[in-house]
Amino acid sequence: MGPEALSLWKGESTFTSFGVFLLQMGWGDLGVFGEPSKETPNLDQMASEGMLFLDFYTANPLCSPSRAALLTGRLPVRNGFYTTNGHARNAYTPQDIVGGIPDSELLLPELLKKAGYINKIIGKWHLGHRPQFHPLKHGFDEWFGSPNCHFGPFDNRALPNIPVYRDWEMIGRYYEDFKIDLKTGEANLTQIYLQEALDFISKQQTSQQPFFLYWAIDATHAPVYASKYFLGTSQRGLYGDAVREIDDSIGKILKHLQKLGINENTFVFFTSDNGAALISAPKQGGSNGRFLCGKQTTFEGGMREPAIAWWPGHIPAGGVSHQLGNVMDLFTTSLSLAGLQPPSDRQIDGIDLLPAILQGKLIDRPIFYYRGNEMMAVRVGLYKAHYWTWSNSWEEYSKGIDFCPGQNVSGVTTHTQEEHTTLPLLFHLGRDPGEKYPLSFASDEYQRAMEQISVVVQQHKVTMVPGEPQLNVCDKAVMNWSPPGCEKLGKCLKPPKSDPKKCFWPH
Repeated sequence: MGPEALSLWKGESTFTSFGVFLLQMGWGDLGVFGEPSKETPNLDQMASEGMLFLDFYTANPLCSPSRAALLTGRLPVRNGFYTTNGHARNAYTPQDIVGGIPDSELLLPELLKKAGYINKIIGKWHLGHRPQFHPLKHGFDEWFGSPNCHFGPFDNRALPNIPVYRDWEMIGRYYEDFKIDLKTGEANLTQIYLQEALDFISKQQTSQQPFFLYWAIDATHAPVYASKYFLGTSQRGLYGDAVREIDDSIGKILKHLQKLGINENTFVFFTSDNGAALISAPKQGGSNGRFLCGKQTTFEGGMREPAIAWWPGHIPAGGVSHQLGNVMDLFTTSLSLAGLQPPSDRQIDGIDLLPAILQGKLIDRPIFYYRGNEMMAVRVGLYKAHYWTWSNSWEEYSKGIDFCPGQNVSGVTTHTQEEHTTLPLLFHLGRDPGEKYPLSFASDEYQRAMEQISVVVQQHKVTMVPGEPQLNVCDKAVMNWSPPGCEKLGKCLKPPKSDPKKCFWPH
């Protein structure tokens, strides 16, 4: 996944803009979180000028369910971004997935549009690539980017190359018209996405138009890429090159807001959609710091994310918060900033973080860790209870697919789906952030903590009405063969005969 930025702005000095940078980066990838090479000076400065969140989470350890959660304020199991094919499988949106974001879901840009905002997405959408799931049908006014990850190159016979869109129509495809050199890692995409953001902000500032910008670049998602200027400049290899370019881009966006004189009208939030993908380590993988495992898992390394809030003139510089936060909170918080109420006809899982950010309040709330259709764990206070444990299957592990390299914890990082619903594995994350030492089932501490957690889980289950699963059915006929606009470019491809099948999710 790539960084995502979301920004709201109104010309009136009494109104505040809202911004989010969301990347696929690990908790330990930033200098301010302890990365020793200190190659993120702009993000580190953003933290020194704003507030650091140490206990911030994503809603799922994979890209697309997390993005669906951010834009709806709802857990993926509620908004449909999950699968029932194989218990607790993570499911993302490859080219042959049939589903996508349902029309019944209300997305943040749809709600903001009613309040007069102009909304743009830059980068990866990842909420369905078929025409009915197009972002401009779900509240966005403009789009520059792609519906899927930048995997490839493909042969356009068995698999089509991924399209890149401007608004309603594709303007080319990855590897054909938008080059990515897999040997060197060179690609100019981050620079293109940066310029799109700067131009959009300038345009809206000139017209005094409130806007919402969702900046969703994916340079740190394997295959990792960076532009020529940044290649070979990091002590951390190609992944570090990509991080340095992202950091530089974020710095340029923040400076642009300052240059236009709207920085004090702009609330910016930086975080990630899942933990660093350790399967790609060390050459293309990030760091989750002292936390266990990474992307794909519901251990802390897969779901605890770096997070920074920035709002000059409003947030005291150098603040640190231990508020339990989640990407779903950005939905509710942005509505609050825009003077809007969240929908009352559905369960919203995100909370308004403004009291925590502006007043230093700590809001009591749990964090739920889901894989597919299963609640794997829950955090209440400093205690985390695992009701199921699983990293990935023995079959995958034997092939070298490892989501927890060098971090095997006996009885915890299991390769079979282990149920602990009768006696959950309990960890105190203050004393044991790496989830290595489960508390004794017989201890008084275990009994007291589980009494409290059990009540929270029961209350949660009462409210749980799963959405229609969108990631169950696959069909090669629905891949990116002939996206809108392909006729003008002579890039339409002939799809195979439709043959819908149950998707296979190995992990």
